[in-house]
Amino acid sequence: MVEEYENQRRKQVTNMRSVMDYVMVFLFFCIGIYILTYEKLGINVFRREPSPVDYLIGGLFIVYGIWRMYRGYKKNYFK
Repeated sequence: MVEEYENQRRKQVTNMRSVMDYVMVFLFFCIGIYILTYEKLGINVFRREPSPVDYLIGGLFIVYGIWRMYRGYKKNYFK
């Protein structure tokens, strides 16, 4: 009975973390794409010209978003 409850709880936690990972993927992609394209979009909250560091940070946001997508897909949280 206790093991059944633990397995059910673990499944619920895994599903919630997976959903959270997908939401974070969306946010990281949006932030990364914004940082890469804010000059072309005309929405410049930084009030300066883009530098190579901006492109590096935007790329890192997208790469981290891809990592979160992989983690949410694999659901490898308790290993």
